[in-house]
Amino acid sequence: MGCLGVHFALTEKDVERLRALEDEQARLELLQEEIEETYLSGDKKNAAESDKAWDAMHRTLTDGKLSWDGGKYPLNHTVLAGELLYTESDYIMSLKNPEQVKDVANALASVSQDVFRAGYFKISPKEYGTPVTEEDFGYTWEWFQNVRDLYQRAASEGRFVLFTADQ
Repeated sequence: MGCLGVHFALTEKDVERLRALEDEQARLELLQEEIEETYLSGDKKNAAESDKAWDAMHRTLTDGKLSWDGGKYPLNHTVLAGELLYTESDYIMSLKNPEQVKDVANALASVSQDVFRAGYFKISPKEYGTPVTEEDFGYTWEWFQNVRDLYQRAASEGRFVLFTADQ
């Protein structure tokens, strides 16, 4: 099953290892073979899975479009915007530094369910490629809360956040 999103709250050491690799395939291998293994086992407190809801989440928090630079800072950095560590079409790796993480965490703290709902129902079903429904809103809101909590923890610990999705 493709297009599954995960946010990771990474240490500076993890980020240094990723950035030290000039080859993007090597970065992807490090992510898949070590970072995912480490962060998705145990208590998972530094990982927030978002299934396929990351797409609607990004659209909801930005300008309704799925683009790297759409919407306004800092909400557009919740999912897609950030430093791209991988640019091939089969995977997304977008990194946010600790300062950006704090900005995103502060902005997300004020996103109530009503605010999120208003943004969600502005999404164009044609551009989204699926109906914009109460059921999909509930699904997206549920996953969003996990991502928001991760940003709060990452900000309090001075961590980076890496959003990833397989395509």
